[in-house]
Amino acid sequence: MYVCICHRVRECEVRDSIRAGARTEEAVGDACEAGTGCGTCLDRICEMIEAESPVRALV
Repeated sequence: MYVCICHRVRECEVRDSIRAGARTEEAVGDACEAGTGCGTCLDRICEMIEAESPVRALV
């Protein structure tokens, strides 16, 4: 499934970027270009960052 339509970035690519250390929308954009176009996907990227956060697993 595409997260970012503008740059054709798939969910797995965003998750890989997050798992590699991207912790902000800007860092994800730098890693895979998601969120650097129209910005519609930024909310979804934030949700994915939060879901992958290691701190969340402790709560």
